[in-house]
Amino acid sequence: MTNNSLPNKRTIERLQKMYPQGTRVELIEMSDPYSSLTPGEKGTVSMIDDMGTIFVDWDSGSALGVIHKVDKIRKL
Repeated sequence: MTNNSLPNKRTIERLQKMYPQGTRVELIEMSDPYSSLTPGEKGTVSMIDDMGTIFVDWDSGSALGVIHKVDKIRKL
């Protein structure tokens, strides 16, 4: 990921409002070939970092983050 593709402060603030801590989400798509997560898995947002990664505590036990504009989730 290059610096040009990093989300700006406004985008991160929007993500934080859209997915506040405790928000339940469902995985639609993840591009990580090493992840065992599959579409339809559900979890709870724990935080969003300064790079715009949405960290989710997945019900399956994983705590893998969702990368903004790469992976896809939806609010439940």
